[in-house]
Amino acid sequence: EVQLVESGGGLVQPGGSLRLSCAASGFSFSWSIMSWVRQAPGKGLEWVSSINGVGGAPDYVDSVKGRFTISRDNAKSTLYLQMNNLKPEDTAVYYCALGSRYTDYSIYKANNPWGRGTQVTVSS
Repeated sequence: EVQLVESGGGLVQPGGSLRLSCAASGFSFSWSIMSWVRQAPGKGLEWVSSINGVGGAPDYVDSVKGRFTISRDNAKSTLYLQMNNLKPEDTAVYYCALGSRYTDYSIYKANNPWGRGTQVTVSS
């Protein structure tokens, strides 16, 4: 059974940093393209970043380029998102998921295991 458990969120001031983690199990993590997806209050799911499996190349939505860094530890089956210079518009619940920037996560969420996410709030 696929399980994804996100952690590391919190309340941070604008300009601050957080590191999110996602512990994965129940599938071949090392060979899977993994993504971070977020949902801001009152809005739909937004893809944020992806990383391929072994030797992965990262991909980012334009709004986070230069501020967020995605990484993975295949030995620990864990996905990370280092978020620096956070802005109020980054406030959202962050989820990890299998898939790339081309995945329709609204459809994916309705048909696949989905974590509880971790809340990130950027506010002064």
